Amino acid sequence: MLDSCKLKSACNLPFIYNKKINKAGTSNAEVPLADPGMYQLDITLRRGQSLAARDRGGTSDPYVKFKIGGKEVFRSKIIHKNLNPVWEEKACILVDHLREPLYIKVFDYDFGLQDDFMGSAFLDLTQLELNRPTDVTLTLKDPHYPDHDLGIILLSVILTPKEGESRDVTMLMRKSWKRSSKFQTQSLRLSDLHRKSHLWRGIVSITLIEGRDLKAMDSNGLSDPYVKFRLGHQKYKSKIMPKTLNPQWREQFDFHLYEERGGIIDITAWDKDAGKRDDFIGRCQVDLSALSREQTHKLELQLEEGEGHLVLLVTLTASATVSISDLSVNSLEDQKEREEILKRYSPLRIFHNLKDVGFLQVKVIRAEGLMAADVTGKSDPFCVVELNNDRLLTHTVYKNLNPEWNKVFTFNIKDIHSVLEVTVYDEDRDRSADFLGKVAIPLLSIQNGEQKAYVLKNKQLTGPTKGVIYLEIDVIFNAVKASLRTLIPKEQKYIEEENRLSKQLLLRNFIRMKRCVMVLVNAAYYVNSCFDWDSPPRSLAAFVVVEDMLEDEEEEDDKDDKDSEKKGFINKIYAIQEVCVSVQNILDEVASFGERIKNTFNWTVPFLSWLAIVALCVFTVILYCIPLRYIVLVWGINKFTKKLRSPYAIDNNELLDFLSRVPSDVQVVQYQELKPDPSHSPYKRKKNNLG
Repeated sequence: MLDSCKLKSACNLPFIYNKKINKAGTSNAEVPLADPGMYQLDITLRRGQSLAARDRGGTSDPYVKFKIGGKEVFRSKIIHKNLNPVWEEKACILVDHLREPLYIKVFDYDFGLQDDFMGSAFLDLTQLELNRPTDVTLTLKDPHYPDHDLGIILLSVILTPKEGESRDVTMLMRKSWKRSSKFQTQSLRLSDLHRKSHLWRGIVSITLIEGRDLKAMDSNGLSDPYVKFRLGHQKYKSKIMPKTLNPQWREQFDFHLYEERGGIIDITAWDKDAGKRDDFIGRCQVDLSALSREQTHKLELQLEEGEGHLVLLVTLTASATVSISDLSVNSLEDQKEREEILKRYSPLRIFHNLKDVGFLQVKVIRAEGLMAADVTGKSDPFCVVELNNDRLLTHTVYKNLNPEWNKVFTFNIKDIHSVLEVTVYDEDRDRSADFLGKVAIPLLSIQNGEQKAYVLKNKQLTGPTKGVIYLEIDVIFNAVKASLRTLIPKEQKYIEEENRLSKQLLLRNFIRMKRCVMVLVNAAYYVNSCFDWDSPPRSLAAFVVVEDMLEDEEEEDDKDDKDSEKKGFINKIYAIQEVCVSVQNILDEVASFGERIKNTFNWTVPFLSWLAIVALCVFTVILYCIPLRYIVLVWGINKFTKKLRSPYAIDNNELLDFLSRVPSDVQVVQYQELKPDPSHSPYKRKKNNLG
């Protein structure tokens, strides 16, 4: 067995090892290099020791890249301000042959700048023993400065031959860890023999309440703190609280719990700095295995490597009804199971588990006419089905532009206004998956039990791309629960990409904003015409109604003091870019707000328009039966005692929560269903086959 391998640097090839091979083991150094068999290389990146300092503070922010044949196959997470980082990350890499060594490169992450090289090394795969765990010590070297000591990297590897094994497996999850948290291949797999299996064992509900006495990172003695959470591949970033050392976040989000024994949530606090790298405030962890289930725990966590505390509420609950199965295993076709589901969401069970609004079943049948993403003129398509933060995948159908998956996915619905997203990717083993097409389907627009051909759209969902996908979807929900959930904050997707500066997007948002302003201008012209008595009956009616409602308001212009600090040219560019992104986002929010109000009255979503009418009717009856002063009194008592009754309740505005469910004009276009080519009709295909 290979106990320890000390590798020379990239510039000292061929490889020289300080190693001893156990004669009882089988070294694959004797395996012919022309061997066509495929191998699986399982690597555990453990830690680094005595790495090179690349930052001014005498530290580095290291991360590691693995490459084979010049292609990147893995990238680790970034460990901030540490020369002895501990990663403990696992990677599974398929290797076609053993002639190409594994190339390991270490970099120091620099925000907005080119990352600094910290050293590299090679691992000769022909020197590894098959089917045996091997601990490897890599000595990092710089080819330009071979005498410099750049530290070591510790790995554990095992090489396994994969000949004769079927590649047709059900892929349950693929996540990547690039710096931007984008999509790359790194999978956990399960055999198709598990025809119906739950993918996660529970839900971790986290409420970030507040921070106390955080470390001041800015020159004004304050900070602009935000918090990052990570559980396995799942990440969440809180909002930024400007100029405070005692921030009040009041944010709630959920993580999926995949491990029976729990897991560890990594938490880091940061200070936002415009135009330069954010400052690290501190870190802490939550060991979920130490918490009891079905119970809310209040945790006050001391920040390590910094100052202050974070206050959280953490609740572990049982697994939701989320599954993946073959088409032959269908919950709604089983009469007994269907009756149980209908009973669970019947009108009589209004107050039973208000968070469980409904049940969604998605049949992913097949796709046709997909885009060819490979040089062979084919693709290796697989399908991703997402509902908010629930995300399931089909298996991959190799070398096929008309794949058949025949899979059934089930989800619990927490918000009936959620949008089902189905995305088709092309699997690339050596790099990130290629996008082939996507559809977004609001749950309220679904027609139960109907098999439909959906035209695939581009990434922005603004136009068609090549191919169609056949889906059959069923939605069962409790309308009263759905209505009540409309008045609470909407669940945020924690894997959404951050907005970037775009000239087209900025112009589009400006035009949308201009439309909203023109509506107000036209309304002002209308009011002015009333004062001009262009129509005497209308002017008289307006005078009677508006007489007692006019108020004069004064506006004050608040000017912030300009920052007197001198910034470098690059920092100024990033600061300007960040301001432009903020303007772009503000224009989008304001325009979306106006469009949502318009779409409520346009009956864009009938369910929401009816809900608004019912709410107004109920409010009218209450005003008729109860004097206004009593209503105001009850409202005031409720408002002022809310914090006493529920100290950690998340503040919300029911009207804004309602409007957040109404789609903007941009979303209406994204959700609009394109008409497929009649030749893609499943009924016509059957007819042609019979003919």
